[in-house]
Amino acid sequence: MTKWAGRTATEIAEAVRQKVVTPREVVADHLAAIAARNGRVGAFRVVRATAALAEADAVGARPDLSRLPLAGVPVAVKDNLPVRGESTRNGSAATPKTPATEDHVTVARLREAGAVVVGLTHVPELCVFGTTDGVHGIARNPWDPSRTAGGSSGGSAAAVAAGLVPLALGNDGMGSLRIPAAHCGLIGLKPGTGRVPVDLGGAWFGMSENGPLATTAADARLMFSVLAGETPAGDDPAGPPRALRIAVSTRSPIAGVRVGRAYASLARQAARALVEAGHRVSAAHPPYPLSFGTVILARWTGGTAQDAEPLDPRLLAPRTRRHAAVGRAAGRLGMLRADHRGALNRRLGPFFEEYDVLLTPALARRGPAADAWHERGWLANVLVNTACSPMTPPWNLSGHPALAMPFGSLPTGLPGSVQLVGRPGSEHQLLGLVAQLERSRPWTRTAPATGRGRG
Repeated sequence: MTKWAGRTATEIAEAVRQKVVTPREVVADHLAAIAARNGRVGAFRVVRATAALAEADAVGARPDLSRLPLAGVPVAVKDNLPVRGESTRNGSAATPKTPATEDHVTVARLREAGAVVVGLTHVPELCVFGTTDGVHGIARNPWDPSRTAGGSSGGSAAAVAAGLVPLALGNDGMGSLRIPAAHCGLIGLKPGTGRVPVDLGGAWFGMSENGPLATTAADARLMFSVLAGETPAGDDPAGPPRALRIAVSTRSPIAGVRVGRAYASLARQAARALVEAGHRVSAAHPPYPLSFGTVILARWTGGTAQDAEPLDPRLLAPRTRRHAAVGRAAGRLGMLRADHRGALNRRLGPFFEEYDVLLTPALARRGPAADAWHERGWLANVLVNTACSPMTPPWNLSGHPALAMPFGSLPTGLPGSVQLVGRPGSEHQLLGLVAQLERSRPWTRTAPATGRGRG
């Protein structure tokens, strides 16, 4: 019997459209993989086994099956996005158990394209932190289950990296797609402002974006196009990117936070690969303001204060309560009223006139242990998150598209990762660069069953 778990979304959708396999057979195979492997990685809060099989049958009966871009493709959804018939717990004991009556618009778009939602994935409480742990469970890195999958889309990343689904939907307010993608050896794309519907309450003052987690450039492009309401094209529809002007920087945007040697080395290796591909690469640093760390802390905590406002604080973890309290204080001090996005983009404007793309490390150091970080103090969480992932937040504040992609390996044997940042509207250009590097420096798409690194 042909195994479909571990195949790409592009392969699965084509096989279903050609009636080589039915959506039910594809979904059943992925549900079997989830039953066998999810216990090791803790990706899912809810597995929709019965509902997913019924939905797969409905997809198979659709008259437009031959035209569906995601025909029969199993997907996982981050548990802060409503899925019809399921509760949206957002990693918390304080959120209601009431089932959602409608799908989030991004979930609806995936389903309209033929995808089948097989489950909802673990998140940290209110999606605040860069480790995915809480009252509902701990998401672990499939390459090394002793380490975190990252956060806050950690469950979604673990599901894809373990080969339990080919695609997952997440969101990114400070790096919440790119951080777990980097830990787990995936592509995680944070679209630019306005490209994909958000509808996430306050959305952390406009910093949050919904986007895909995938194992190949073609799959990431396919899912992004569906989420953005575009007509999906084939891989590299415009061909290889023209010779681009690419800046490479290993400097942390946050004063006092350093990038580890191994992580800076990955960015320099990727720069050499891009030179070999015909691009013009130079060392250059974005003009990050010295105040950036303070600004982003105010936005991060202030967004949490908004999200926590309607919830019973007695049911929130202590670190979440403290985070929200700091955010309320930032609001009282007027730190959330200034146009920080406009100010940052005025500083960045000349840089992105000179360069088409920025290349940086995706992370600054090894991911924390997979542990009950929600039981530890607020300051310990903030410090470990900031030390590990200082490179992602500027692009949430600015609104530029940014992605993390696999590149090379770390000395530990875990996947390496770099970040690409582009001008507004350049998501497909960035994915074209990913496709180039994927061809010249291919990576192992999913973690081995032993979870002991790339070997």
